[in-house]
Amino acid sequence: MFTQDQDIFNVLLGAVSEGVIVVDENQTIVEANVSAKRMFGYKADELIKQPLNVLIPQNFRAGHGAHFKGFMKQQESRQMGVGRDIYGAKKDGSIFPIEAGLNPFSIYGKNYVMALVIDISVRKKQEQEIQELNNDLEFKVKERTKKLNHAIADLKTLNIELDDENKRRIKAEKNVKNALKKEKELNELKTQFLSLVSHEFKTPLSGILTSAMLLGKYKLAEQQQKRDKHIKTITDKVHYLNNILNDFLSVEKLESGKIMYKPTTFKLSKVLNEVVYNANMLLKEGQKINYPENIDDFLLSQDEKIIELTFSNVVHNAIKYSSENTIIDIFITQDDSKTVFKVKDNGIGIPEKDQKNIFNRYFRAGNALLNQGTGIGLNIVKSHIENLGGTISFTSKENIETIFTITIPNKAT
Repeated sequence: MFTQDQDIFNVLLGAVSEGVIVVDENQTIVEANVSAKRMFGYKADELIKQPLNVLIPQNFRAGHGAHFKGFMKQQESRQMGVGRDIYGAKKDGSIFPIEAGLNPFSIYGKNYVMALVIDISVRKKQEQEIQELNNDLEFKVKERTKKLNHAIADLKTLNIELDDENKRRIKAEKNVKNALKKEKELNELKTQFLSLVSHEFKTPLSGILTSAMLLGKYKLAEQQQKRDKHIKTITDKVHYLNNILNDFLSVEKLESGKIMYKPTTFKLSKVLNEVVYNANMLLKEGQKINYPENIDDFLLSQDEKIIELTFSNVVHNAIKYSSENTIIDIFITQDDSKTVFKVKDNGIGIPEKDQKNIFNRYFRAGNALLNQGTGIGLNIVKSHIENLGGTISFTSKENIETIFTITIPNKAT
């Protein structure tokens, strides 16, 4: 191609990892580096003086000449195939996806175009695999959403049945003053329950739907981080809804007497360590849990899973309803017959007017309505503790503190 500085030019071409192809105004290849020859399957100088069309798939050759002439007139560097896929043709006739940048230049009074070519076969394969994974994920999300919709439909049916039952009760007790007051309270609780269930399901489902829609927009390999973010959102919200449904199932089992307790003897510190470990992941900024002292020798002969569920519920509530930079204190004492577990927080407290209903199913205190929750947890805990022969109680001062006290027999009866 050039008569001067040929050695320097060849060294520079050989050092470039991308394929470099130089053509003249007649679309004749005048130079090609080693990477380009290897990429297109040619040896030595087989490409030199060949028409550029040998590197273009047959079905793309017809319009290529016009595109090339238009480019030579504009004389501006640009990327080929913007918005569409482009391909190269190897010597053996096989085609493969490429990216190519065109750079015009003039030397010794002649015009040339240098193309920098990259083989993107591996990237395309990875993008296809990611797309297949996305399609599979979308299918799973649709299936899980369908199951949740069925569960919501079942809950609606249950609400209708509860509503009919309340109407019959009102009719039967309408002449009794005390019954009217009780029905009013029940209706208020039912309204809170319907609003609660609607909110607790609607918000996560909206998040799942939004993330599922956004997943379809992130198709490039470099957008994996964004996909991972929405996948985590979907997973977390599905787990949250699954926990709500598990709470409803627990209520049903307790009511029907299907709970079978399995007492074993275990160290209380073992359960508390697990509870505190999980609770530490929920702590707000500046929150701290004060672990009780001298409990290594405390033993219980009870259902270990139920004790862990009970402790977890009370500790998690203390974290949830306390603000940042507060302390949660745990106290445990034990004598020959019983163990007393106390949790003290410095949170929002329970309004005095709501304290009588705090263990009622689906009830939530007026100052806690903005926090996520179903109002089932304490009701379930109270039922379990009483079934194990224990008690649960609390004292609370609004905006100051709440102390929950759980007393459990050391041995199951």
